Amino acid sequence: MHEESSDRDEHARTSLVAFVPRGLLGGALMGLANLVPGISGGTMLLAAGVYPSFIRAIADLTTLRLAWRPFVVLGTIAGAALSAIALLAGPTRALVISERPLMYSFFIGLTLGGLPLVWRLARPATPSVWIGAAAAFAAMVAMSLNGAGGSGREASTGLLFVAGLAGASAMILPGISGGYLLLLLGQYESILAAIDGLKEGVLGPAGLDPARIAEALHVVIPVGIGVVLGVVGVSNALRWLLERHPKPTLGALLGLLVGAVVGLYPFQEPVRPTPGFVLHGRVLEPAELAVLEPEDWPLERYRPAPSELAGATGAAIAGLLLTFAVSRLGREDETTSTGLSG
Repeated sequence: MHEESSDRDEHARTSLVAFVPRGLLGGALMGLANLVPGISGGTMLLAAGVYPSFIRAIADLTTLRLAWRPFVVLGTIAGAALSAIALLAGPTRALVISERPLMYSFFIGLTLGGLPLVWRLARPATPSVWIGAAAAFAAMVAMSLNGAGGSGREASTGLLFVAGLAGASAMILPGISGGYLLLLLGQYESILAAIDGLKEGVLGPAGLDPARIAEALHVVIPVGIGVVLGVVGVSNALRWLLERHPKPTLGALLGLLVGAVVGLYPFQEPVRPTPGFVLHGRVLEPAELAVLEPEDWPLERYRPAPSELAGATGAAIAGLLLTFAVSRLGREDETTSTGLSG
């Protein structure tokens, strides 16, 4: 009995060590995804093969099933994500603006590279797998076609709470961009302004500004509560679905993964906006249009030149190969990877 317990402990340690390289890359990609419009952090975790472990770790901690593994899993992913945001925010944003076809193609490769892993978990495919995949794919296509024109509604406490829930859901659900949902709710601009106002109120040149901090907290607090409750609720719901209804749930994840690519068409270029242009749910005045930065201009699709198409194809292949390489680093057994066991 003692030897069996020791064997289980050794297997747990080995599988956790095997998880670390994928967890670090998945967390870094998740952080980068939060810097790129239209990219989902959940998609990057799924592509790296650490998504089920991430969901299970959150669910374990929020239901007070305390053990060392969830802390290591979340610490690895969250630490890598925060480091990527802190170190690579500027370069990534600059690359997306200046090299959009290459960067979007690279993200398409990363996203599609997660398909074999999810497909392996979903096999053998049943009708429920295909139904879940079709429904999720259709939802992603509908979101992509509807656009992200926010309504510019007033940031009431209730709507800010809903925005926090939506942002948390987007962080957990593959294929859905948090910024995209905030734009749909018309709260993207007000939330970013509040975060910036809180930073300036604490670290501004004039020192602490209690009035500015209080004004920002009116937005930040309801959004933060929504984020916390959203992460807890969605992660536990997904864990329950993966354990009780794995086939349709994994099928839906497949659909989200494929559907995420729809909104990442790489051959787009910014065009100077005309009068009546709406940004974050608000019609800009002519004076504002004159000083609007190119990264905020609307995007227009174009037909790529052969050389550009070749470069984009190479970037997509690089993303695919990176995901395949990571998925093979210390691959855990199917049960441990999916988090479907008890």
